[in-house]
Amino acid sequence: MTELTIPDAETPGPGEDIPAAAAAPVRDGTRSRTGRRSAGFWLRRPGLVLSVLLIAAVLLAAFFPGLLTSRDPLAAAPRDKLLTPRAGHPFGTDQLGRDLFARVVHGSLLTLQATVLAVLVGLVVGSLAGLAAGYRGGAMDDALMRLTDVLLAIPGLLLSLALVTALGFGTVQVALAVGVTSVSTFARIMRAEVLKVGQSTYVEAARACGTRWPSVLLRHVLPNAAGPVLVYAAVDFGAVVLQVSSLSFLGYGAQPPAPEWGSLVSDGRNYLATAWWLTTLPGLVIAATVLAANRIARALDGEDTEEAR
Repeated sequence: MTELTIPDAETPGPGEDIPAAAAAPVRDGTRSRTGRRSAGFWLRRPGLVLSVLLIAAVLLAAFFPGLLTSRDPLAAAPRDKLLTPRAGHPFGTDQLGRDLFARVVHGSLLTLQATVLAVLVGLVVGSLAGLAAGYRGGAMDDALMRLTDVLLAIPGLLLSLALVTALGFGTVQVALAVGVTSVSTFARIMRAEVLKVGQSTYVEAARACGTRWPSVLLRHVLPNAAGPVLVYAAVDFGAVVLQVSSLSFLGYGAQPPAPEWGSLVSDGRNYLATAWWLTTLPGLVIAATVLAANRIARALDGEDTEEAR
């Protein structure tokens, strides 16, 4: 006697499609798990969240200063000189009565311009030198690496001081001087990556096919060797902010009354006993920006993933 099997009404038979309503909860569950995982990533890293918000605030101050303050950073008001931080003046006023918060906000653009230009100089020049040295080898490699050894042997601040003295004062000159000091490190990182990538099978296959060496560099070697160099550019950002501010503090940056961060600290050093906020608050802004940039660079470098493991 044959036993009859009654198929379940909710189970699709052979050849039947799974209803969309049955598949929808799976997709929704995947999205929810992804969202929870993303939220957990940020919740476990409050320092990274704070750093991202701080850098975003600095960028906002640099490109849209009017959203943070409506005061003119150059307008003097002798009656309001050396006011302590208060509601109308969050950072107080300087010796000429100018609002210090407005000067810090507007000075962020000058500092960021010099920092970005310095990082680009080191990144572009150093990467090209490392790319040529690692791929061509021979005499070119020896000459370029000996040049980078000379640059590494000179302390960065001393080299930048010598260069900015030769180039002249100004934001662009400071950026170029600071950028040259980081060329050697970028060149060494790029050279090491090019040597590693150059031994890959796909690069050897491209050479065996008769591909011209500029094409091999641009299409195969450079895209695969650029990752660590870009990560180091993020790491170098905070150090460059500090170097640019140091040169500006010494008077080599933008000339008064331009409100560059380093020059703001320098302007208040004669009033440390009576007006501590003139140096302390701009100095805290510089320190916070450097620490935030270094924290984001650590995240890009993958240290957060290693710590989580």
